[in-house]
Amino acid sequence: MDWGTVFNGANLMAMLAWAALILLPRWPALLSALLYLGVGALCLLYAGILVSLLTGLSAGSDGGSFTSIEGVRTLFGSDAGLTLGWVHYLAFDLFVGLWIARDGDAKGISRILQAPVLLATFLCGPVGLLVWLIAREPAARKQGRPA
Repeated sequence: MDWGTVFNGANLMAMLAWAALILLPRWPALLSALLYLGVGALCLLYAGILVSLLTGLSAGSDGGSFTSIEGVRTLFGSDAGLTLGWVHYLAFDLFVGLWIARDGDAKGISRILQAPVLLATFLCGPVGLLVWLIAREPAARKQGRPA
């Protein structure tokens, strides 16, 4: 299998999904498509790569495991393992981005303010999530107060 092609395809799919999430109107159908066709497809790809690695179908998977740092280093030392790790990041970061967008819209937070947080989540997953958790707090408190 050409792991470079798989890697590039997953990257392109994620970048298109992120561009749609940040730039397009958030119609329910678009959000559903991003969840099921974006995140879901990345999850299926991840599962396929994982099965390939764990069953030894991928070249370069010898001795790799998730039970030790040496085993993980071995897994990620192969193109298949590196692609597995990257698809993992892409799927989870996109899922978090969808949650941020939906949460921001529900709390009435401007999309102009959401955009840099979504970009940070795309580029630096946990950093973007941390920024969002801090930035959303005032709106969440205001929304939680009784009328």
